[in-house]
Amino acid sequence: MAKALNVNPNRMELSRLKRQLVVAKRGHKLLKDKQDALVKEFLVRARATYELRLSVEKELSECYGGFLLARAQTLPQILEQTLMAASGDLRVDVEYRNIMSVRVPEYALPEQHSELNYGLAASPGSLDVALEKFLDVMPKLVRLAAEEKAVRAMALEIERTRRRVNALEHVMIPSFSEAIRSISMKLDEMERSTLSRLMVIKEIVRNH
Repeated sequence: MAKALNVNPNRMELSRLKRQLVVAKRGHKLLKDKQDALVKEFLVRARATYELRLSVEKELSECYGGFLLARAQTLPQILEQTLMAASGDLRVDVEYRNIMSVRVPEYALPEQHSELNYGLAASPGSLDVALEKFLDVMPKLVRLAAEEKAVRAMALEIERTRRRVNALEHVMIPSFSEAIRSISMKLDEMERSTLSRLMVIKEIVRNH
């Protein structure tokens, strides 16, 4: 139920409320359009992100399988020393872009050099393959992180927009409409009362 506004029943107030109602309805339409567009974009991105996650998880599973095989073929101390000897300089470039008022990140791995600096004679081939696969999946992993962050940001913006749409639709617009109706009725009643008094005065003057 709309909350009644505390307003003065005069024509100036009536005109002000009518202008506010027009603005509120226009704002409601814009926000509703934005919400619909956000939901559409969110669903597309969420579906693509889910498929990307499945792909990344599959590749990571293969990497972990290679590490498990290497662990089975190597003494734990030697495997640990070998992994500690592996070196690389992995950097992530971060940029942001705006999608319907939502600031979403874009992560990227620039071209960079990574080395596997350990004695190949002391390590099994399965470890080399696993590490190479892990390096290959890194760009996808970074992109997945950006996409999931973007999806979360869009979900929050959708919720904020939904609350604003509901506030306009169920609170502000009904309150303005009810206030306009109430003032219009009071003004009509005042006009009828004034007209009645004038008619009475006119009749009195005529009879005298």
